[in-house]
Amino acid sequence: MLLAPVFSMKLQHKIIPRMVAIGKYDGKHPCLSAATTANKVFIHNPHTRIGNYSGRLETGQLSADISLLSINQQVSSVACGSLDESSRDRLFVGTPTNLLAYDVENNSDLFYKEMPDGVNSLLIGNLGTNNTRLVLAGGNCSIQGFNKEGNDEFWTVTGDNVCSMALVDFNGDGLNELLVGSEDFDIRVFKDDEIIAEMTETEAVTSLYPLYGTRFGYALSNGTVGVYDRSARYWRIKSKNQAVTIHSFDLDDDGVPELITGWSNGKVDGRSDRTGEVIFKQNLSSAIAGVLDADYRMDGKNQLIVCSMDGEVKGFVPVIENKNPVVELNAQQDVMHLMMQQKNSLLLEVSNYKQNTKGAGVPTSASSIPANTQLQTSLIVVSGDENSLPCVELTVRTTNDTIIKCIIMFAEGIFDGESYVVHPQENNLSNSVQIPIYIPKDIQVDLHIKALVGYKGSSQFHVFELTRQLPRFALYELCGDKYAQPNSFVKFDIKERVNRVVLWANQSFLLVSDVAAVNGELDLKFFAVRTQKPLHLHFSATGEVTIHSNDMDLVGNIIQSLASFLAIQDLQSVVEFPDQIEELKAILIKVDELHAVRERLTAEMADHSNLIRNLVIRAEDSRLMLDMKNMRRGYIELFALNTDLLNGYKIRCTNHEELLKYLKIVNQTIQKAGNLRVGKFKTLVITGCRNAIKTNDFAALAKIIKYGV
Repeated sequence: MLLAPVFSMKLQHKIIPRMVAIGKYDGKHPCLSAATTANKVFIHNPHTRIGNYSGRLETGQLSADISLLSINQQVSSVACGSLDESSRDRLFVGTPTNLLAYDVENNSDLFYKEMPDGVNSLLIGNLGTNNTRLVLAGGNCSIQGFNKEGNDEFWTVTGDNVCSMALVDFNGDGLNELLVGSEDFDIRVFKDDEIIAEMTETEAVTSLYPLYGTRFGYALSNGTVGVYDRSARYWRIKSKNQAVTIHSFDLDDDGVPELITGWSNGKVDGRSDRTGEVIFKQNLSSAIAGVLDADYRMDGKNQLIVCSMDGEVKGFVPVIENKNPVVELNAQQDVMHLMMQQKNSLLLEVSNYKQNTKGAGVPTSASSIPANTQLQTSLIVVSGDENSLPCVELTVRTTNDTIIKCIIMFAEGIFDGESYVVHPQENNLSNSVQIPIYIPKDIQVDLHIKALVGYKGSSQFHVFELTRQLPRFALYELCGDKYAQPNSFVKFDIKERVNRVVLWANQSFLLVSDVAAVNGELDLKFFAVRTQKPLHLHFSATGEVTIHSNDMDLVGNIIQSLASFLAIQDLQSVVEFPDQIEELKAILIKVDELHAVRERLTAEMADHSNLIRNLVIRAEDSRLMLDMKNMRRGYIELFALNTDLLNGYKIRCTNHEELLKYLKIVNQTIQKAGNLRVGKFKTLVITGCRNAIKTNDFAALAKIIKYGV
């Protein structure tokens, strides 16, 4: 199977990475659109000429096929799609402060929206049970959806800044769920506005793209690319280069699309969705900016279109030989590849056994180890002190006098590069090794451990492999009544036997010994060694649960973990977090002040712009009349006014950055309040909080956070 190039273009315009789209603005002819330098978006239309240039759109100077759309702001995202039943696509352009919906064919604005949270990612389509097509804009911890009139029909919050979005039938119910990748390393799945699944990765999730069915591809900022099927990861690979963008395209015409990745070194590769094996490679002269597919030649077949940052565009089509047996051949190749790997592994193992038997000059007793040798592990919480950070200490030991030469550990989200090697000095070799593990946040992690075991005089060592699971709430130690009970708490009721809760606690916390219920009740008092805050969990015999902690985020994580373990669909709670409510009140007051300052600065800049226009006209009139004195005075005033205008712009930029920072805290607080409930009650809290903030009703906001209604 090969991809044959069918066209190549040099557009003479730089392309900003991840900001490339193709749309049929007249309903027939595909046009390439991309963000370029000087705050512009170019539209390449080789099929017809756009005749109306009375709006934002202007013809390009370097090519008659290219039109330029002036945005006059930094472009942060670009997308194309239709919001109605017509076949005509619209162009959507996001900036740090606005969203523009543009009708290219008529050269006019469809709508122009203020976006206080900014626009980092754009997506067009149908979400869940909503039959209306929406343009979804992901920004500063929030996602908004607008219909064709620009009305706000969808809004929700997420844990951090949105990096990427995709629509996928995640649970196979025939409806699209929204996948959101964010800077906090999480992929969240929204069914309408309710989170139904979360997958934690090792870096910011920069790209998401649907493959087929419940399967989708993803890319991370550290060069990782992989495929998920629902919440189970199929495969992943990691490169030293950055994965700029991903796409799906059927390379071998078998009806199953492959994952296409564009890399920062100019390479494009296609990988099998089943194994991740590379089946296609191509190189461009500069870093890839975007990968798309469309019938750009209008010949009835879609081409794979690859764009580089330098404006090079290439189109490829599959060249298929022996089309009928392709599926069977691929399956046979996969089986043969797997069998060859197993054969090579077995041959290597046999070779090692032979060398051990010979000893290679070392006595057999020095190369062999007792047959009953085992590798054991234990985990304990270490509180830390002034000179050391809190951690979980992993002890790896053998069951006899053999020594551990080296340990290699693999774990996601804990180690830099996802691996950690311990190689004790020769004079410190023993049958036991202690390894501190520093955990950045509460996540459940599998520690994959490989250890080289033998004797000090061995030239050959035996490899022991095992996996040890680190519970989600590992950095918490039981402390009894050592600390005062926090004044913040959450109360709710569950209809479960306390024994099930005991099982959850023993699996979710790193305990020296298992806890048990006393008289049908469970009372646990922990100290969080990472945050230095106490945590008190009480489960009564009647099913009432009380969680005392001043960390709202932690309580939300515990409730979500408990609800998942007990398969609770809907859960309402009563919340008391007085310090957070006061902090939120102060932040909302600050947000109002920043909005007022922003409006005043905008009005002042508009006034200054009008004055500058008048001064330029007066100065030019003086110049034409040879009145040099008044011309000089006019230009001096113009210079001073322009300086004031630039200073005002700098103040406005600072104001906007501060506003984004406070809006992020507001959105994160709403999400934390939502996480204190489950199911429909979580959705009600998020929706109610937003409505209360819109109407500037803080009393209603505090009530919704406390009671959920």
